[in-house]
Amino acid sequence: MTAPLRFCLGLHLHQPVGNFDSVFANHLAEVYQPLLRHLMEGEAWPVAIHVSGPLLDWLERHASGWVEELGAHVDAGHVELLVAGYDEPILAVLSREDRIEQVSRFRERLRRRFGVDATGLWLTERVWEPGLPEDLAAAGVRFVLVDDRHFLVTGIPRHQLHAPWTTESGGHTVTVLAIDQRLRYLVPFREPQELADHLRTERAAGHQLAILGDDGEKFGGWPGTAKWVYTDGWMDRFTGTMRELRDRGEVTFSRFDDAITAVPSAGLAYLPSASYQEMEGWALSPPAARALHALEAAQGPAVMASQTGALIRGGHWRHFLAKYPESNRLHKVMLATSRLCRERGDPPAARRHIGRAQCNDAYWHGVFGGLYLPFLRAALWSELAAAERILRAEQPLCLEHGDLDADGHAEVRITSSRWDVVVAPARGGGIEVVLDLVHGRNWADVMTRHEEGYHPADDQGSIDAAEENEPEAHDDQPGGMPSIHDLEGALTERPPIDQEVRAWLVDRIVAPDVTHDDFVAGTVPVLRSWATTPLELHHTDLSDGTATIALVGDGLAKTITFGEDGTLTVAWRWSAPPDGWTEGAWFTTELSAPVLPEIVVTGAERWEYEIVTMAKSEQGFDRTVQGTAVVLRWPAAAGEARVTIRCVVPV
Repeated sequence: MTAPLRFCLGLHLHQPVGNFDSVFANHLAEVYQPLLRHLMEGEAWPVAIHVSGPLLDWLERHASGWVEELGAHVDAGHVELLVAGYDEPILAVLSREDRIEQVSRFRERLRRRFGVDATGLWLTERVWEPGLPEDLAAAGVRFVLVDDRHFLVTGIPRHQLHAPWTTESGGHTVTVLAIDQRLRYLVPFREPQELADHLRTERAAGHQLAILGDDGEKFGGWPGTAKWVYTDGWMDRFTGTMRELRDRGEVTFSRFDDAITAVPSAGLAYLPSASYQEMEGWALSPPAARALHALEAAQGPAVMASQTGALIRGGHWRHFLAKYPESNRLHKVMLATSRLCRERGDPPAARRHIGRAQCNDAYWHGVFGGLYLPFLRAALWSELAAAERILRAEQPLCLEHGDLDADGHAEVRITSSRWDVVVAPARGGGIEVVLDLVHGRNWADVMTRHEEGYHPADDQGSIDAAEENEPEAHDDQPGGMPSIHDLEGALTERPPIDQEVRAWLVDRIVAPDVTHDDFVAGTVPVLRSWATTPLELHHTDLSDGTATIALVGDGLAKTITFGEDGTLTVAWRWSAPPDGWTEGAWFTTELSAPVLPEIVVTGAERWEYEIVTMAKSEQGFDRTVQGTAVVLRWPAAAGEARVTIRCVVPV
């Protein structure tokens, strides 16, 4: 073969909505500035770069010089800009209108700011679904980067992936390009000579194209990489090696848009719902994740790296919405708010807030997902509150009935110009959302202490995070550094796990000997729980600026009254079973909140405790205080109780 191998390098630079200014600033200094400078000075171009909308917005406000520098390299032809959904949403879980709007808005932003018509798409978290091509084409996208795994699980062999492929839906086509997983593991964790050997092997096999697309944060933002990449000289060795390959006529850097024109299409491919391998494992339930890990371990690294191994796979991204009710609530309120926005003329300010509320990080959990980070969830709820405040201006208190969260059971929604409150009769009348539109706070936004696959289990143990989903780890080989997956450890003790999903007003009858420590440990001796009991909606009423919801069922009558001023009054009546209560039993209701509201109650004992989660992140395991739980308890023999709660923002 005489023609050089085309090497397409795509870098995804991103920060989520709601991240701290200090994180943006640190990544600018430690990643984005040195990365761009070294690539350009080392003549490692052309290179494709995607800067996410939230990051670009921040850079324009705080580091316009870096944006100007990027623009100069775009003008010189050294940088090809890639688009995505502007606010880094998972496109597959948006409405079609929102997908097209997100991508089109980003293309327009790049056109106005940099004078380019960007038609290549960085697919957020590489979450692909078969219906995307029609909407991507409608938004002006010509090609999209996905993982090679998306092709392998379809049965297309790896050796056929060094070329563009075409896919379609509804007769609308886009080009799909397969990112080489081996390159993702080599760069920047192995010496550049190993990369050169790999590229030479691909060229010798007659391939015309090699594609690497990955997070730019790997080049200084991941643990240990700043020293390895810059201080220890990996980047200088990389650019030097690539120049040598170019000068020898073996490899040349290429733009993606040039490559899809110069390299003939390999044909038609239909890709299934997929993401990268690690993500598919994270989406599984804990038992399924452990089973998948055991299956992969039994097959061994050689099989898992083969075409056969690619057919052993986990779940898909949408399952995060079923796995985590906190994610689903956020997602479904976002969808409902987006529909409301379009119904009311789609005012640009409201649409902008909704777009920011679609940022993906707070919707899922894995090494990189931010669902367990309270400040990321709070930022998205605040954006939704701002959008609803515009859309519901001057709206009086209203009651809505419908299956908001798509679980097959109707919720009751109380809305006004100041509030969006969701009551779930199917879950014992628990209140799942208390969104304060004025102050931008969801008073019920607290993460449940979920069981995770990496938590030690009584009978199976935990998934060893150092082995999970990394068939080609290199931490035990000389001449490189461990990747982020190799740096993970394993928990040795099982953290407290909640028996039921958190909300406001989770009602139970508990044993006489229950203690405060039982609630802290998640080991409450429950005699009866209404947390998942469907209650009948007896009646609703709107009068004098208040909304009343009366629920009955399984020995419990529960009346919730909510006022426009944010005052919530709850009254309970419960009846004993035929054989009576256990002597000394207690009726309890539990309320979980990021910041406690004012609670007025008489005749009840009150306990409080911090809600602490232990979750995996790129730094290892994070102990995070999610909020505070308040437990109110009355003797079960009393048969009734009453409490008043006021959502008052501290001055």
